[in-house]
Amino acid sequence: MKILLKNKKALIGGSSRGIGRAIAQQLAASGASVTVMARSEEQLKTLISDLPTDNGQQHQYLVVDYSNFDAYKKSISTFFKTNTVDILVNNTQGPSAGGALEKKIDDYQVAFDLLFKTAVFTTEQALKGMISQKYGRIINVASVSVKEPLPYLTLSNSIRAAVVTWSKTLASDVGKYNITANCTLTGYFNTERLKNLNGAKAKSLGIPLSEVENQMLSHVPVGRFGDPTEYGYLVTFLASEHASFITGTNIPIDGGLLKSL
Repeated sequence: MKILLKNKKALIGGSSRGIGRAIAQQLAASGASVTVMARSEEQLKTLISDLPTDNGQQHQYLVVDYSNFDAYKKSISTFFKTNTVDILVNNTQGPSAGGALEKKIDDYQVAFDLLFKTAVFTTEQALKGMISQKYGRIINVASVSVKEPLPYLTLSNSIRAAVVTWSKTLASDVGKYNITANCTLTGYFNTERLKNLNGAKAKSLGIPLSEVENQMLSHVPVGRFGDPTEYGYLVTFLASEHASFITGTNIPIDGGLLKSL
């Protein structure tokens, strides 16, 4: 399927590396002008300098710190004073790992600000333009852990589940404006985040990293970790006109295999 996003504008969170970077690259390859967001200005500059512009795209970057919600709110508010977007990809770094007995109430507040409040506020700002133009695509990057919680990711399990239920509620409210809202439930993809989590798990259990990875792979139907590029393909489809019938859906994507709708 050839997906064309010429003249579409996209805002992609957490896009200096990993899944967010792959999404930005594929959206741009399909013709969209993208605004990438993350903490590292150097990485963002490098990314947009490599993005294609053969369809007249104009790419830009926005330096944000998801860990400081007040500062993030100001940055996003300022951006939307002079910008509108057709495609919004809500994605941030994950919260710290740990079980339910390790985390305190303040840890949950930090995770709530990081994962939930940033997504809701950014969407609120983006919707003003989307409703006016009667078009929009909202994609929230979540995790398969909302379907089957992982014992060492209590913060992510809890708050991402809230994002998913909020997103389904949102989809019902904005569908009449030709706006879709969907969540991609990320499985095991070959990213720096996964490597860090696996390393921490191996250390805590006192086992080799290879054993942790093999245990994960035993649950992946295709027997390998996913490539972020594949994730970019899925999000690009959800951002297209072809996906106008898909809204309020949670799409599990694990190890490069789109398992079900």
